[in-house]
Formats: sequence, C-alpha cells, structure tokens
Amino acid sequence: MKQRFKALLAALVGAALLAAPALAAAEPQTQQEFAPWAYSAVADSYAMGLVDDGYGTYITSPITQEQLESMTAVVAGKLALLELPQRTGSEALVIDTTRGGVMNALYQECAAYELPGVEDGVEAFLSSLGVVQGSGAGLAQERPCTYQEAMVMAQRLILAVYDSQDAGSKGLLWKAVNGDNTLYLLGTIHMDRSNVYPMHRSLREALLSADTVAFELDFNDAEGIAEFAAMQTYSDGTTLADHIRPELYQRVVAAFVGLGMPEEQTALYKPWALANSLSALSMTDDTTSSNAMAIDLYCNSLATWADIPVQGVETYVLQGNIFDTLDPEYLEAYLEGTLLMYEAAMEGAEPDPEVTAAVEANEKTLDAMFTAWKNRDMEAFSAAYNKQAIVSSEDQLQSRLFTDRDPGMIEAAAAFLEQEGSHTTFMAVGAGHMDDPGGIVSGLRALGYTVELVP
Repeated sequence: MKQRFKALLAALVGAALLAAPALAAAEPQTQQEFAPWAYSAVADSYAMGLVDDGYGTYITSPITQEQLESMTAVVAGKLALLELPQRTGSEALVIDTTRGGVMNALYQECAAYELPGVEDGVEAFLSSLGVVQGSGAGLAQERPCTYQEAMVMAQRLILAVYDSQDAGSKGLLWKAVNGDNTLYLLGTIHMDRSNVYPMHRSLREALLSADTVAFELDFNDAEGIAEFAAMQTYSDGTTLADHIRPELYQRVVAAFVGLGMPEEQTALYKPWALANSLSALSMTDDTTSSNAMAIDLYCNSLATWADIPVQGVETYVLQGNIFDTLDPEYLEAYLEGTLLMYEAAMEGAEPDPEVTAAVEANEKTLDAMFTAWKNRDMEAFSAAYNKQAIVSSEDQLQSRLFTDRDPGMIEAAAAFLEQEGSHTTFMAVGAGHMDDPGGIVSGLRALGYTVELVP
C-alpha cells in the first residue's frame, strides 16, 4: 500500500472535490515522440496502463519480451472484466517481438473467450476488428515490432472487444440542444479508480464529435497552472510549521517523508494543498495505476491528441481561492481529517474504530458513485452522493464548492447553446455540478433548453 501511494504522489492531478491539480509534478523529459498515426490511441493507452510517463525513452524502439508480457497482461485483465464465456481448444502460437509475434500474443488473449470470428484465426480476426490494418506492403509480420505499434494494436483490440460487447464506462452524459447548437454535458469524478477504463463508445464518440471541449479548468493553460502552484505555497516567509500545531506538523512531515518528500519541501506547502493530495491518495484503490489519470484528464488527453480546442469555464485563481480564503482553524482541521484517513489506509496502521468506520463509509460511497457513473445511472449517483445534504451542511467549504459555483456553470453551459451558427461542444465538469439542488441539467431546463440523458 505504501509503495503504491508513493508511486502515485507525483502523478496525481486532482483531488476528488475539484478538477484542479494537487501538488505539481514535473513534466516528463521526452526524447522519442509518438507518430501522428498513433495519436488517437494515446489517451486510452495511457489511461489503461499500456504506456507510462517514461514513453520518451522507448516508444519508437523495438518492443522487448518483458514489455510485451506486461502489455498482454493489461489486455488480459481488461478482457477478464467482461466475464465472457470461456473457449477451449485454442492452438499454441509463436510469441516473439516481431509484428506477427505480437499479433499472436494479442490474439491468444482473445482466443480464450467465445468472441465472434475468433475461430477464423489470428490475421482474419484482428483484421475484422480493425486491430491491424496494414499498408501496401501488407502486414509485415516478419519485421520487428516497435513499442508504439504494439501499443496501438493492444489499444484497438481492447476498445474493439468492449465495443462489440456494448461495454465500457458510460459516464453521466447528457445532450442539450438549441437550434443548430449541441452541447454534451459530462458529469465527471475527479479520480481514477474502480476499473473505470476503458470508456464506452458513446462517450468517446460524443467527445470526438465536438469542435470545442470545455472543463472546469483549461488543463493546457501553463500560466494558470503556474499561478495555482504558486498559490499552494507560502510567499510571506512563513512555513507550514507557523500555521498548524506542532504535533500535527510532525505527523504531516512523517507522512510525506514516507512518500519521498523531504520536510523542507513539505514545509513550503499550505495545509489545503497537502490535504488535497492526501485526500486524493486515500481515495485510490487497487485498480488505480501509477498513471492515476482522473476522468477529466482522460477527456482532456483525448481532445488534445485529436487536436480539438480546449478551454476552461473557471480560472485556476478562482479554484485556488476556494481553499486559500478558508478560516485558518478550518484549514488545520481539514488537513488533520485527510491525514487521519490517509494514516488509516496505510498497512500496519493501528485501527481507530471511529476513523476506520469513516474510511469504510467513504469507500462504500465511492464504490456506489463509480458504479452509478459507469452505468449512467443518475438516480443511483444522486442517492450515493446526496448533494442536498452537502449544500445544507454548515461546512464552509461545501457552499463554496457548489452554492457559489453552480450558477456560473449554468451560465457557461447556456452560453455554448447560444453561440451563433452551428456548434457542437463537449463540457465536462464535476458530476456534483450536474446534480440537484442547483445543478446544470435542471438549470438549463429551467431556461427552456432540451436536455436528455444520452441512452
């Protein structure tokens, strides 16, 4: 558990409550680049763990046997989740690092199941799914296979099989129309857990049909990200030790030292920045990969690699101020609460009945939210999330998260529907902003727009 948290710390890009980054991570140093023909596969490949942040050192190099085994293990895991009928009697195939050997390895994972056309053999089956497409020179099965080629084949295979089974995470997706304007609304959860990838075809196609994709924040806004990063640290000469009691400070330092962050670095951060990171870490599960690609970031990656313009409906400063202007006493309590949850999740932690109960309740809620999200079941999501209780509470953070922000979200959505001409926009913000009371869906309907949940 500790090692998984440590691997995730640098990769996490969002707490559960906001789409904003937690602690800023360094950009990977890339030497090798994806080829344009592979762009459409990058987002899903990263989300599913077929490629990682170190791709610049290997993506165009010949795939190794070890890499191939790791890749096919991902494919096997994704196929197993479909619980398809088992097939017996498949023949042994030659598995090596040629293109043909990689095709054999991928086909072999499918041959274990009763899939339409699988009995036709490697080349026919993979060609029918569009996994291999070849060129004027054919499939070039004898040539060494690059990692990039293998990745694209694996990504295509997983999506093709999931699409053939009408499977994948559907997401809370609505379609609003006004004249020639179409607005897709996706309520997201700013996390990566519960085997959320791959996404259902309807969600992917809706996003890729858009001429603009909007999020709470523009994740490609380097200046905004820098502003947010600066807001997370002290600039007045003080450190964390000056703002929280000594006993809590020592516990926070110990937690982050265990995650590979030295005290000197931890002391620079404000309580809310550390609390958001601990919260995000505590809300992962065993299906969260070291890539930790929150749903919003997946959508951003899919849009960016497809060269669809991206924008934000809020600013980084606005989201930073949600936390930065909270009462000092509240911030200390917020940090301690997330630290307690994190400590309770660590292996070997001494159980505290009250904290353990809170962790278990939180896990149950998150599981219910993700199950509802994956099934596009807004009623079940609302029951698990209970926004009414959230906005009715006296917790000062909750009113800032929703009561103060929902009207701006509705205004931004309506503006997309009122554009001149014909436009298709995909807007993805936290699912809490879609839910009632005060949600975007009911808000748009009250303004006279047609809004329906995508079937």
